[in-house]
Amino acid sequence: MIDPDAELVARVGQGDRAAAAALMTRHLPRMFALARRMLTDPIEAEDAVQDAFIQLWTHAARWEPGRAKFSTWLYRVTLNKCYDRLRRRQTARLDEAADVEDPAPGPDAGLQHAAIAAQIEAALAELPERQRAAIQLCHFQGCGNIEAAEILGVSVEALESLLSRGRRALRQRLDHLRER
Repeated sequence: MIDPDAELVARVGQGDRAAAAALMTRHLPRMFALARRMLTDPIEAEDAVQDAFIQLWTHAARWEPGRAKFSTWLYRVTLNKCYDRLRRRQTARLDEAADVEDPAPGPDAGLQHAAIAAQIEAALAELPERQRAAIQLCHFQGCGNIEAAEILGVSVEALESLLSRGRRALRQRLDHLRER
């Protein structure tokens, strides 16, 4: 397995700040997008991703190339940081979870798009953590089933089951949008 990040991780393990900055530049947008969708709160998502990169900095010297790709490990760490925050979080009211900002221009289109996006975000937030993570990785992060299964620590069959159950639950929760 060829890992394009292996050299940078090794350099980070030796204390190379430029290598750490390069890894952050390369992976921060995807990790933040994952955390944002898992947590539905951009501030909390930033904190989770920051914790993941701190863990990278502190554990890079122990990195074992060849066991898994670095990006797979970083996805897993980021997901674990999100899970930790979700477990600590008291159950939020659904209407609070549905308040999602939409930067799209145009007041009418923007309002309609924001309302639909909020409903989708709320439906995603209602899914069990593992189903939500599977959907986030496969549909929003572009991971293949094998990589997503590895990140989640499950078999490909278990991942496909999580995806199937998550999609079915989303269809049921969002069926009213089809009529529009």
